[in-house]
Amino acid sequence: MELRRILRRLLARRGAVAGAVLALALVLIAALGPALVHRDPLAADVDHGLTASGAPLPPSADAPLGTDQLGRDVWTRVVVGSRSSLAIATLATLLALAIGLAVGVLAGYAGGWTDHALMRLVDLVLAFPYLLLAILLASVLHGTALASSVAPVVITLAIVGWPTVARVVRGKALAIARSEHVAAARALGASPWRIAVHHVLPNLGGVAIALAVPALAGNLLAESVLSYVGLGPAPPTPSWGRMMYEGRMYYRSAPWLALAPGVAILVAVVAFHLLGDGLRDAIDPKDEHA
Repeated sequence: MELRRILRRLLARRGAVAGAVLALALVLIAALGPALVHRDPLAADVDHGLTASGAPLPPSADAPLGTDQLGRDVWTRVVVGSRSSLAIATLATLLALAIGLAVGVLAGYAGGWTDHALMRLVDLVLAFPYLLLAILLASVLHGTALASSVAPVVITLAIVGWPTVARVVRGKALAIARSEHVAAARALGASPWRIAVHHVLPNLGGVAIALAVPALAGNLLAESVLSYVGLGPAPPTPSWGRMMYEGRMYYRSAPWLALAPGVAILVAVVAFHLLGDGLRDAIDPKDEHA
């Protein structure tokens, strides 16, 4: 019944519905990527993908978004890049959510010096500018053996993202820990671990969903920024941020090189933000006008 009410509230918000449709379309494009493209996103084609003077080809029926400086199809690279960008953002969001939930529940339920110490750690991380801290951490991790994988980006985004989740979850967990049903469970002799797992965590599902979707949008944008400055997935893996970086020198002669991935980033971030705002208001209507 509660799920039906949330769905009804969500469908009543046009922005949330539009965000859900766009987000679903992006997920489908990423999932069905190989079926939507017929070219190798990594293979250069200087014979047929460039003009006689060696310039990228403009958008045409054969290449809807034109070609890049190596003759590669931009549409193919945008589609394949969506898989990389969405996968990294999703993994980072799930990892940040797991850490934030664990810390938030522990702080909110335990209270005392545990709560104080954990919240001071949260304040310490949040004191640093988000993107600057992400760039610093990604730079450090790129100097390790993990540099050839997406692990540095995922770990970086999770580290800078979990404190926001922990702070919100801590407030909710604190309220749940003081509720009557938790007091009853404690009076019946339930252990703190059992109360946290069976009474606190199950009541945080809606909060977790409401936090995860906007966090996914933020991670998409942050991943693009890291890729733009050379700290994203290692080449030649296509990513939207890397494509914008590679197309920056052609913004006059071939603007589609940076415009295509830029529009993809914009649509993805707006879609997940709209969906996230709608989910937050549908799950907790009291916060709608807060």
